[in-house]
Amino acid sequence: MNMQFEDGIFIKDYIRMMAYMIVLCFALAISLSFWVLSITASTYYGTLQPVSPWRWLFSVLVPLFITFRAFKRKNLDHGGAIGAMLVGFVLTMANMSFFGALFTFFVTSSKLTKWKGDIKKQIDSDYKEGALACSTGDTWASEVGPVLSKRMPRLITTWKEVPAGTNGGVTPVGLVASVLGGGTVGTAYYFMQLLLVKDLHLAVPQWPIILYGAIAGLFGSLLDSFLGATMQYSGYDESIGKVVSYESPSVKRICGKPILDNNGVNLFSSVLIALFLPGFAWIFWARH
Repeated sequence: MNMQFEDGIFIKDYIRMMAYMIVLCFALAISLSFWVLSITASTYYGTLQPVSPWRWLFSVLVPLFITFRAFKRKNLDHGGAIGAMLVGFVLTMANMSFFGALFTFFVTSSKLTKWKGDIKKQIDSDYKEGALACSTGDTWASEVGPVLSKRMPRLITTWKEVPAGTNGGVTPVGLVASVLGGGTVGTAYYFMQLLLVKDLHLAVPQWPIILYGAIAGLFGSLLDSFLGATMQYSGYDESIGKVVSYESPSVKRICGKPILDNNGVNLFSSVLIALFLPGFAWIFWARH
């Protein structure tokens, strides 16, 4: 019986390992196709600079190394690790400043997620340790607000006080943290531009990217809170004394409907901010 159990574990581990190898090979194939496409486009148009082999190698190995370390430290689960690796490759290939912004988002968000984890576990039953400015702003607000705020959060749709950990609850501390989070990503992007772009002084001033990062962080956090208050279920389970996302006889409803989970809300808010904020920046950014 014990041998059958061990054989079952071995088979599962083997299947998981093979799945990782397939995903890795698939990612490498995609990255090579991007590289070949860049060389072909530069040859055809004559005005584009092809991606160098060293840039391609950096774009593959560095995200892979960072993702592997994060997975070993349980900062990412399996799906998060695969997604982070692919996103890291695409952004690094596109622009090294994107890599700097992504790296800043990942490091700060990972540290803040684990910060004061014992307190967060008492508040949120779903607490786990494991467009970028928008995501960072929301993460900073979610991780800092419940810990440092001295006030009860208020539901963004009704402005009534709700228990800490309620989806859609906002605090002044959390909103300030969202601005700082988005601004931090914008600052990382700006400094990468200063380091890597030779003729930056000939372009229009780039410092507004810090301001737009802060705006993205704030708006992303507000939009995330609105979606959380309306499309995520929040209830208070009196048997455990925590805010939960499921319905049961012992749970008193606070707000929302069970339409989206936290990942879905984050995805929607990030996509919407990524679609509309560039247009806002294009209107107000000086272009002369």
